[in-house]
Amino acid sequence: MGRVEGKVALITGAARGQGRAHAIRLAEEGADIIAIDVCGPVETVNYPMPTPEDLDQVAREVEKRGRKALTRVVDVRDQAALRQVVADGVAELGGLDIVVANAGILSISVDEPTDPATRQQVWQTTLDVNITGAWNTVEAVAPVMREAGKGGAIVFTCSTQGLRYAANNDISLTAYTAAKHAMVGVMRCTAADLAPYSIRVNSVHPTGVNTPMVTNEVMGDYGAKHPRLGELMGNLLPVPVIESEDVTEAVLYLVSDSGRYVTGVTLPVDAGHLIK
Repeated sequence: MGRVEGKVALITGAARGQGRAHAIRLAEEGADIIAIDVCGPVETVNYPMPTPEDLDQVAREVEKRGRKALTRVVDVRDQAALRQVVADGVAELGGLDIVVANAGILSISVDEPTDPATRQQVWQTTLDVNITGAWNTVEAVAPVMREAGKGGAIVFTCSTQGLRYAANNDISLTAYTAAKHAMVGVMRCTAADLAPYSIRVNSVHPTGVNTPMVTNEVMGDYGAKHPRLGELMGNLLPVPVIESEDVTEAVLYLVSDSGRYVTGVTLPVDAGHLIK
């Protein structure tokens, strides 16, 4: 029997990267999957975003493992759409036990914007997606999980930048760091609010992960122009980045019975970055 056998898991930002890895691994361990992603461009984001075909591939991978998949193209900034997909998923798959609030963006540019309107847009879009999107996700799932009375687990995909910082006179890094710090506060408050219902809430804090958000042409050009980035993002262990599957193992621990008494925790998966 798998570690989350018979459970239903909702994952945001599921079309690729960490979200895809979580969906596949949880399916391998017995969960049916509700996979959502924006599957299109987001203003201020300069690297290629996932496509509906990417999300379809996730469904195929889940189904190859003998589990059911429901996919929807949803922007986490749209709370009404999130509530609808939760209702659809519960109706089709029979419940909701696990939530991974994983959707996130990094609005980095090779050349730092100086126009006030552009800087404001980078700031606002980053916060709208990365922290308000996570809060929207909780608002959509918490009433359903409370009413079901079965407990459950919620995990926020945060970052080492939620526990430290990355500052380079760069509005995108400042906004990202601010959003991830805010996520820790939301996680802790939600953990306290939902504990009476046996719903556990935690966050994972990866160092750089080998995903399209990190390994892309824009980030490569930025790193070449700002060699200090390597110092900011470097790890203590001799690895430049970790893999999505490394984060998935932490998520699996937190959402399975292995972590049944773990709540309100900020769990680094950081190759020693935070103590460097």
